[in-house]
Order: sequence, then structure tokens, then C-alpha cells
Amino acid sequence: MFKTLINTTNLAANLDNPNWVIVDASYELADKAAGYAMYQAGHIPGAVYAHPFDDLSGPPLTDQGRHPLPSPEKLIAVFSRLGITEQTQVVVYDNRGITAARLWWLLNYMGHDRVAVLDGGIDAWKNEEHTVETGDETNEPSNFSGTPNRKMLVVRDEVMNQRLLVDSRNAARFLGDSAGTEATAGHIKGAVNRCHALNKDEHLKLRDPETLRLEFAQLLGDVPSEEATFYCGSGVSACQNLLTMAHIGLKPGKLYVGSWSEWSQFDDLPKETGPSH
Repeated sequence: MFKTLINTTNLAANLDNPNWVIVDASYELADKAAGYAMYQAGHIPGAVYAHPFDDLSGPPLTDQGRHPLPSPEKLIAVFSRLGITEQTQVVVYDNRGITAARLWWLLNYMGHDRVAVLDGGIDAWKNEEHTVETGDETNEPSNFSGTPNRKMLVVRDEVMNQRLLVDSRNAARFLGDSAGTEATAGHIKGAVNRCHALNKDEHLKLRDPETLRLEFAQLLGDVPSEEATFYCGSGVSACQNLLTMAHIGLKPGKLYVGSWSEWSQFDDLPKETGPSH
């Protein structure tokens, strides 16, 4: 059973395993159609596609960010369409090492922990000259069952009561030098910065686990890992920090899904720019 990351060798050995479901979650923020086009142009054999905006986000329910948390009913419908059951080993990958972690988190949130992200994503698969397929693929629909784990989630009214807030965006956006896609630049007051990209090397593969353990220990200080709350721009890239924590043996923290795209909308919510205080 793979619960955090999987390498290309183990995936290739199980392409014909009837109990495995492979999901492509490739995405480009600036072009919502690009990920699906990339999937159609070349994907891992047997992979089905899940759109990070249409499938892995939903109408505002718990938050008003750019990628709101879907309702349990929507997630059950999506996971059933993908063919996921209680016994299914899910493997998810993408093109940038970001959106696959969102699906990993959502499945765990709904009680399904047999899910792993392909280390290095589709590029690792192609670079090792594994076979790819074109066009669309589908699985026999299932009757996915699951219930959300509210303990994994932080909503807007709870944010300022958290022991540690970790902003997963890059330093420029955290410091307020760049607003990114939001109208307001900066970060949630009191947050510290740990960009999700620090977890991976130039090939989008996870860096040395022991080094990462030391870095996260410094980040967390005396705060238990499960009491740290992570956010980003819209609740997607923060999931990569949570995935990394799980892989290196830490209890993952919580996710504020609304993230800065929600927080920055409200003038009365505390914000700041510059380094952590």
C-alpha cells in the first residue's frame, strides 16, 4: 500500500493491476484548459483525468477562495466517476508537482488513505521512456463512500486561533512584493513562510527526507506538527507541504483551504507585509 509517494518503477509494475486507479491532475492556472489538453496529448496508460478546478474545487461552501473545497457529495460523485472504491490504490500525478497533492489531500479528507503521488510527475515517467497513451480513458464507475474529516480543515473564523500559520507561497508573494493573482499583496498576520517548492529538486522529485525533517523541525519549533495550519494562494500548493510532512514521518498539519485568495478579500482581517514577526 502506497500512502504518500510512489516512484515510476513501482507504478510501471502495477499498470495492469485491476485494483489500481491512476489519475492525471495536470493543470495550468493561467489556462484552465491546458491540463486536459496535456493529458490528451500524452498520459500514463490507464490514467483518467480529474480537472483541478472543475472536479477538485466546488461552489463556495466552507470558504470563498479561488479553489473552494468541494462538498462531500461532489467529491463522492467525482471519486465514483474515477472508479475508486475502498480497496483501490490510487496513484495521482501532474505536470508541476502541485495539483496532484490537492487530490491526495481530498481523498485523505474523505477517509481514503490508499493514495500516493508519483514522485517527479509525468516528466519523470516520460524521461525514463515509459509508454504514454493519447486521447481519453475512463474507468467503470464505482460507489465511492467516505465522510469528511473535519479535523483536517481550518475555516476563516478559526485562522487566528491557530498555534502556527505557515504560508506555502513563494517569498515574493509572502513578503508582499508581488500580489500574484490577488488584488492585495502580503500575508496573514503572524504567519511564517515555507514555500512548497523547497521540498523538491529541479526534477520535481522530493529532496532528501532527512534534510527535510531538519528543515521542518526548524519551521515547527515546539509546535506539534498536527497543530500547524498551512495555507497558500487558494488551498492547492499548501497540500504539497502536507504531503511532504506525511512522507517524512510527521503527522500532517491542517489546511486553510480558502487561503490568501479568501483572506485578502476582507478588509477587516489582519494582514501584513515584510518578513515574519
